[in-house]
Amino acid sequence: MTAIQNRYEFLYLFDCENGNPNGDPDAGNSPRIDPEDMHGLVSDVAIKRRVRNYIQAAFGNEAPNAIFVEHSTNLNTKIALGHENTGGMPPFDGQKKKWVTTKDKANGARQWMCDTFFDVRTFGAVMSTGPNAGQVRGPVQVAFSRSIDSILPMDVSITRMAVADNEIKGANVGSAEFVAWENKQPEDELRTMGRKALIPYGLYVAKGFVSANLAQGTLFSDDDLTHLWDALAGMWDHDRSASKGMMSCRGLYVFKHVGTDSNAEQRKRQAVLGCAPAQALLDLGRVIDVKRNESAMKEDKIGSPRKFAHYAVTTNAANLPKGVELWAWDDSAGKLAKLS
Repeated sequence: MTAIQNRYEFLYLFDCENGNPNGDPDAGNSPRIDPEDMHGLVSDVAIKRRVRNYIQAAFGNEAPNAIFVEHSTNLNTKIALGHENTGGMPPFDGQKKKWVTTKDKANGARQWMCDTFFDVRTFGAVMSTGPNAGQVRGPVQVAFSRSIDSILPMDVSITRMAVADNEIKGANVGSAEFVAWENKQPEDELRTMGRKALIPYGLYVAKGFVSANLAQGTLFSDDDLTHLWDALAGMWDHDRSASKGMMSCRGLYVFKHVGTDSNAEQRKRQAVLGCAPAQALLDLGRVIDVKRNESAMKEDKIGSPRKFAHYAVTTNAANLPKGVELWAWDDSAGKLAKLS
């Protein structure tokens, strides 16, 4: 594999309708919010989890696009595989109760992990646990996503018309005993109450970065980059659940650094290091802008956005710095299309 030769930044728009885009476990799984201004937040971990799930579904968890961080697995198992496929497990020090891994051995296992696992090549990984395979700093990084407007988290009550009671236990308990117990209970005792957290609507913006320099270390390739764009565009369609509501990709805008110098070597260097700071590309209102569509909201007689049509997304190519190309996801073509 050959590593990418261009730096990229990307602006990713997605929305959530009548669902919980990212629950906060420290707040009873309520939607994450910034308490200062009530804007919604979605963690980078949540975005990367869905990218992993898409890649796993698309490629069957086979190398070179296997997934390192899977649901309910022990990461040390795959680190051990990395060593077993590069000369065997390192010696174990029974007194210190740990594997003694040389730098060369760890480097070999780390390279095998990069070659085998898409998410290690892409996002990096800490693999210094168990049989040490070192650490990888991934070329692709995603910041916390933030909603365009403030959101209104709602906590609604729900009813389940059945129970799952564990009072009846014993070696000789079967279905007949459970039926007998049910027949003795009042009807109200055979229902349970619960709660579900959601937001009516929120349009979120995620900002991402792809480093050509760090890609040299993991051999993150142009094919990997294509898979990443595909995942961001289609991952919500493979992550449906009642709690998430309707989540959709609403825009993927990619800034590709290509350079401006007439000298080929200097232009190549500019493409790797970049031709403009990230904020000049990703700050809303510069190249990409997202504002409320007041006329659509007025037509629907509503004061707060409740669907994507209540926003207007515009691009201003005149503000695009020299040496940077702007690409956008084209749903009809199923790939990025160059805008400027």
